[in-house]
Amino acid sequence: MQIVCIVLRAFAVVLFARVVMEWIPVGDHHPVGRVRHVLRLVTQPVLAPVRALVPPVRMGGVAVDLSPLIVIMLLNLVAAALC
Repeated sequence: MQIVCIVLRAFAVVLFARVVMEWIPVGDHHPVGRVRHVLRLVTQPVLAPVRALVPPVRMGGVAVDLSPLIVIMLLNLVAAALC
């Protein structure tokens, strides 16, 4: 059970890292861009279903994607219940 808790919390950290990496404006050939690409590959299967259910929230001229926040909160809730 301890391993499940560690995996859940680690995935939440990976999601947070993806969100932060998305803000860094570099190309895909930059080392940061390559890390961002790997993070996208790892997190996209979990985020895609949530994105299908929850549309982006419009704030002026910007659309904010809440799916990473929702998934991180759910992961933390499940980890708190199990650990």
